[in-house]
Amino acid sequence: MRLDIAGEGSVDLRPTKIIALGLNYADHIEETGQETPREPILFAKTPNVLVGHGEPVVIPAFIDGYGFDSPEVHYEAELAVIMGRRASDVSPDEALDCVLGYSCFNDVSQRNFQFSDASGWFRGKSLDTFGPLGPRIAPAATVDPDDLGIVCRLNGETVQSSRTSKMLFDTAAIVSFVSRNMTLEPYDVIATGTPAGVGPIRPGDVVEVEIEGIGVLSNPVEAGRGRRQAGP
Repeated sequence: MRLDIAGEGSVDLRPTKIIALGLNYADHIEETGQETPREPILFAKTPNVLVGHGEPVVIPAFIDGYGFDSPEVHYEAELAVIMGRRASDVSPDEALDCVLGYSCFNDVSQRNFQFSDASGWFRGKSLDTFGPLGPRIAPAATVDPDDLGIVCRLNGETVQSSRTSKMLFDTAAIVSFVSRNMTLEPYDVIATGTPAGVGPIRPGDVVEVEIEGIGVLSNPVEAGRGRRQAGP
């Protein structure tokens, strides 16, 4: 996907990996009834999730075949870190020097899979289109990633509202921790976790993620089409 960098042209963003954090806001931990982590909780989203501003989040039709009593696909507004150069085991003091910039991210999650798959969160987080990113990249030098307002609106109604200053692990600590565990490459994406207020989305909805100093990422929600039948 191609994203503009304010005042610096654009980049063809092809991350080798997308690393996301769970439970990085105290209020979200409280609403989920889980314990406060001692270190960042990491999970992966595969690059096929990425869609840009204005593109649809598509809820796959095959989910209906599972017969869930309450199928749950949720929005999660998050600050995304876009890496600018390779980072391997960097210190927190060095970490932000490796960052290209920041963007809005929606960590769309299929909860039934997330909490029932024996393998954990992988499938529920990595369905096609389940990672809207955009609408642009704010250069690292232009924003303070640890003091930005973050809001999510569902059909125009505010459903999440917080500041990145409320993250348990700040941006430098996150980048450093991830780089200690795996080498980060240019254009890799780190999603830094979501505040309280997550909830379901359905076809026909519009989800907006707005982050101060970056912009508004807006995506409609659509129902996927069933598999085509063989034949003429």
